[in-house]
Amino acid sequence: MVKQRTLKSITRAVGVGIHSGQKVELTLRPAPADTGIVFRRVDLCPPVDIPVGVMSVSDTRMATTISPGGDPGGPKVQTIEHLLSACAGLGLDNLIIDINADEVPVLDGSAASFVFLLQSAGIVMQDAPKRFLRVKKPVEVRQGEGKKLMWAKLEPHHGYTLSFEIEFDNPAVAATGSQFVFDMGSGTYKKEIARARTFGMTADIDLMRSRGLTLGGSMDNAIVVDDYKVLNADGLRYDDEFVKHKILDAIGDMQVAGMPLLAAYTSFKGGHALNNKLLRALLADPAAYEVVTFDDERAAPKGFAELAPAW
Repeated sequence: MVKQRTLKSITRAVGVGIHSGQKVELTLRPAPADTGIVFRRVDLCPPVDIPVGVMSVSDTRMATTISPGGDPGGPKVQTIEHLLSACAGLGLDNLIIDINADEVPVLDGSAASFVFLLQSAGIVMQDAPKRFLRVKKPVEVRQGEGKKLMWAKLEPHHGYTLSFEIEFDNPAVAATGSQFVFDMGSGTYKKEIARARTFGMTADIDLMRSRGLTLGGSMDNAIVVDDYKVLNADGLRYDDEFVKHKILDAIGDMQVAGMPLLAAYTSFKGGHALNNKLLRALLADPAAYEVVTFDDERAAPKGFAELAPAW
């Protein structure tokens, strides 16, 4: 049987929120089978639990934000995508995340620090079948026209692949790889995807800060690009780090479904909003998906039954 997974022990992290600039403490706890991933706002009295789910998403501007029942006026946790991406990369199903502010800390701007934390705590199998969301027919969402066109789609596939293409009117970004395809069953998430950092253009950063955003951003936790070059002294971690970070984000955004997908995901210039719109379109059509388990590991897609290698 392909089994659910949780942590072996408790682990903690401290950092700042990239948008709020606030200091944040996280405590990541093991959870029973069938719990899912639940954020708990322990700074509120009484604490508020916010289960991760498609309909819990309440904002997708600049990051993915969840609230109870998707209420935009309710307690929230924002910028959850990097942590969820790490959970997906390690196959974690059940986790309680205590957080004492409304934003997940950005740490180094990638998912690598979260992968390290989770693997340091240890990962254990649970005596319950792992559930997968299998896509049965193509689902696509589109937005804009001409140069502003962007789209994302899911197609049936016995496995889970993500293909992304970016297009930025910036020489420094254009000089790097604009397309990448990643297979979640390859066992190379930590090596190929996890270290890709979030990025921003100097002109956009100035505008966002004037609106009270990216207050915690710096070259310690993001790639910063001006009109011509990458400003970080250490350069890029991957030759195609920009598009790989978009795949990292997409993995986290798709994990909002509450279970790993069995599908081929493809996106052109998409982002958090389009990813959530795609999941909502999928779940709105009962004929487009089914929830499956694998009693026999040999029937599962290659790489989905094994634990990720230790850090």
